[in-house]
Amino acid sequence: MDLAERYQVKYITVNPGASLSVQMHHHRSEHWIIITGTALVRKGEEEFMLSENQSVFIPVGTIHALANPGKIPLELIEVQSGSYFGEDDIVRFEDKYGRC
Repeated sequence: MDLAERYQVKYITVNPGASLSVQMHHHRSEHWIIITGTALVRKGEEEFMLSENQSVFIPVGTIHALANPGKIPLELIEVQSGSYFGEDDIVRFEDKYGRC
């Protein structure tokens, strides 16, 4: 959606029953804002649910994951801030798509 020197904004859709990999970043933090649906969030050792108009901040270096346990698509805005946004800054620990 938008990219500048110190931030990047993405629109993400996670289908029902789908999930993103368990990962962390060395150079960026993330702020997830839920637009529609329900998100199961893993942030460090915590696991909790978020719904429409709720958000979570993921600091640099924090292991995190996102899943859609609901019956409708999960839509969210992800605001990344930091010094680098390249795909090689994604350290994956678990990934059902074989990207570890």
